Amino acid sequence: MSSSSTMKAWVVREERHGPPLEAMCIETVERPVAGPGEVVVRVRAAGVNYNHIWSCLGQPVPLSKLNPKVSFHIGGSDASGVVEQVGVGVKRWKVGDEVITHPLWACGECGQCNGGDPLLCRERKAWGYETSWGAFGEYALLRSTQLLPKPKALSWEAAAAYSLKFFTAYRMLYVQLMLKPQDVVLIWGAAGGIGSYAIQLCQAANARPVCVVSSDARRAFCHDLGADLIIDRRNYPKLAEGLDAEKELRRFRDGIRELTHGRDPDVVFEHTGKATFPASVYVAAPQGKVVICGATTGYQLSFDVRYLWTMQKQILGSHGTNIFEATAAQRLIESGVIKPTLTRTFEFEQAAEAHDLMWRNQAVGSWVIRFPESGL
Repeated sequence: MSSSSTMKAWVVREERHGPPLEAMCIETVERPVAGPGEVVVRVRAAGVNYNHIWSCLGQPVPLSKLNPKVSFHIGGSDASGVVEQVGVGVKRWKVGDEVITHPLWACGECGQCNGGDPLLCRERKAWGYETSWGAFGEYALLRSTQLLPKPKALSWEAAAAYSLKFFTAYRMLYVQLMLKPQDVVLIWGAAGGIGSYAIQLCQAANARPVCVVSSDARRAFCHDLGADLIIDRRNYPKLAEGLDAEKELRRFRDGIRELTHGRDPDVVFEHTGKATFPASVYVAAPQGKVVICGATTGYQLSFDVRYLWTMQKQILGSHGTNIFEATAAQRLIESGVIKPTLTRTFEFEQAAEAHDLMWRNQAVGSWVIRFPESGL
């Protein structure tokens, strides 16, 4: 086990920017100390998310601009663990509490944080991406407002498998869109972490998910979640050509209509960006909505805007959740309506390998990193 003043962590430094196997290294660093309003959590498990791949690659923002206050980066935006230390002024949490983390870091003092929406706080950050001291160290540093009680029925691993992904999907579908029964929802990357929670949220609202997959294993995974409307992207190889693929866009739209008995998607659930966005705008129903929270294939988007204005479609941006929404979403986990989509657990020493596999598009469901109970 590390000494009382240091800890082991997976660290990214700007001079190592590149693929995860090159960028991520285990180092011994100083343990974080809780300041006023802060909490230190001893991590028991940490979720694997695509935002840490961006940190490794230094794209679209290098670490010196992403988080200029520190010379190194400890990423990870999902964690389960035990409260180790509380700072001055923290009243809700005590040492020994079992918790999960919430990724929204906000100032807590502005008007948006007090009566508005903390996601609009000018100082907001995505914890473990735009801040350091995230989930990939033995101890993590957070604001006290970033914690929720760990569901008692869940293992440490399952409890670390959902907060960033599920809470983001919850806001996209239930807050930004106010999803309605029988809405047809096209879900890109449906077998991935965020997509797998979107499927379940659609089912909970009696909406109809149409799952886009790219392998037989991903088709089977979605089917096991109860999805029966599944479209294989491999049958539409020219979709990524965007504006030059109108014939392919029509074929893709017709494939969706064949599954839905002629209906176009009322909602398109977007998080992949460049490779899929032209198709998202094209296939959305008249007055339909495209909601987007990320762009794993690229963030410079091109699409034929005529399909947007002539059919009165809408594009909505969405970014994480606030703690009020996360608390409501957490009840769906605690009641068993939504189940963590944990499919693979890696040991702490395999964290770089896990991110490398995700970068290579090998992930299905949600992955986590397990920390040894006895310490590192």
